[in-house]
Amino acid sequence: MPKPTKGPRLGGGPAHERLLLANLAAALFTHERIQTTETKAKRLRPLAERLITFAKRGDLHARRRVLGIISDKGVVHKLFTEIAPQVEDREGGYTRITKTGYRKGDNAPMAVIELVLEPVVKKPSAKKAAVAKAAAEKPAKVAKPAAAEEAPADETEAPVEEAPVEEAPVEETAVEEAPEAAADEAPAEDDAK
Repeated sequence: MPKPTKGPRLGGGPAHERLLLANLAAALFTHERIQTTETKAKRLRPLAERLITFAKRGDLHARRRVLGIISDKGVVHKLFTEIAPQVEDREGGYTRITKTGYRKGDNAPMAVIELVLEPVVKKPSAKKAAVAKAAAEKPAKVAKPAAAEEAPADETEAPVEEAPVEEAPVEETAVEEAPEAAADEAPAEDDAK
């Protein structure tokens, strides 16, 4: 909810301000672009965006809440059927205020407030981009060392693997030689002490 402004209200009293903003919102939804004073445009923006959010919801309760503010059923119908589908993908920022200069009569700062109806082009977020980059690098890093390890392993272990698979007696011989090898290693350890 926007912070209320300090000082006098637009148009004098609170009821007049509500009516003034409702009429500005109805004009904005009808024409999709209006020129008004900068102060009125800044005060209209939160109301218009809230009404568009209700329209995006699209249920009966939301329609009745909008009808409580804007009494013209034609404008509400246009808001719900034409404007809301165009901003469905947008997560906020439905309006744009552009300063246009000063009014000739009283030198009041003027602005154009318009609906942003262009389709949204989503950029990948920094987190998702980092995760995707890490995921892309991870398989590449794993694949390179695995290939590097496989090449020397294939060269050194290839004869050993082929011999036991082809000849069963060789495996038994290897089992018989294992205790002798353990016995040969034991004295070597004693010599080291």
